[in-house]
Amino acid sequence: MGDCVFCKIVEGTLPCIKVYEDDRVLAFADINPISEGHTLLIPKAHAENIWEISAEDISAVALAARKVAAAIRKALNPSGVAALQLNGRGVDQVVMHYHLHLVPRTADGPPLPVTSWTLTPGDMPAIRRTAERIATALGSPRHRRQRRTFACIRMAAAMPAPGTPPDG
Repeated sequence: MGDCVFCKIVEGTLPCIKVYEDDRVLAFADINPISEGHTLLIPKAHAENIWEISAEDISAVALAARKVAAAIRKALNPSGVAALQLNGRGVDQVVMHYHLHLVPRTADGPPLPVTSWTLTPGDMPAIRRTAERIATALGSPRHRRQRRTFACIRMAAAMPAPGTPPDG
């Protein structure tokens, strides 16, 4: 794509500090790192986000990420590695070319901002309704079975507990 920074890196018209490359994927050091070893993985073929990337390219990125994460572990001995991927301007995707961040954290390093949030219990009926909408949008036979499971859960939730006398 004409103005895509990552496409220019793939073409070689912009430099990068390469970490890994194969026929479908390029991995390089992030020039605005959150932590030491912060690495980006991109498909060589332009795709803006998760909705546009091919199944082959997203699989290749995931497999390459596993290799690069293993190398990060060997080289830097982090206490963990965050894998972060953003899709769309609404979640602050800046470069509109699919990319996966691998962000290591060392044991003595500060918490990673992308991994620190408070777990707050959700509204289970609302969560269930949303999950059902997503499963319905998927529309495959497997997900139709999932909808039946949700129906069974709803029925079970409405039934009295064993040993409870029936109403009436």
